[in-house]
Amino acid sequence: MEEKYYRMNVAGCERMLPLCPLNDQLMIGAFVIFGDPELTTACAKALLARLPEYDYLLTAEAKGIPLIHEMARLAGNQRYMLARKAPKLYMRNMLEVSVHSITTAKEQHLYLDGADAALMKGKRILLVDDVVSTGESLRALEALTEAAGGQICGRAAILAEGDAVLRDDLIYLEKLPLFRADGTPL
Repeated sequence: MEEKYYRMNVAGCERMLPLCPLNDQLMIGAFVIFGDPELTTACAKALLARLPEYDYLLTAEAKGIPLIHEMARLAGNQRYMLARKAPKLYMRNMLEVSVHSITTAKEQHLYLDGADAALMKGKRILLVDDVVSTGESLRALEALTEAAGGQICGRAAILAEGDAVLRDDLIYLEKLPLFRADGTPL
């Protein structure tokens, strides 16, 4: 089968995104910042310039980690929170929510350490993701933030995919189309 790609410019960085089938009719562009510090830094800088004031950043494991880390570093080495896909031995008094992402075959759970939840109480929390499509990961982060007593002050992503471009509550850098099976954008 012939590989298909989508050429995209994000924060001044041009990348070729491999197209991956979701089903017989639909493909998505695989946007991965792991191992790409040039792209990660450029996107972090561009997002920081657009954000409202916040106290802490929160993302879900795993693809949001390099982005949120670089955003926190560029903003003065701020502390950030991470919702994990599995509990860790050091985590206590965890909060848990379920999530079903478009890029994951089965239902997942996200866990927030109780110590992080305590820090979030009454604070302005900015939710961060690499790509928002269905919004399921953001909904899970919203539920964790609310359970921790935090106040959601914004939602940010590098890319908005599909219907996510219609959201008026999402700050994003670029639109990523969905693709037909032949590789043409919808």
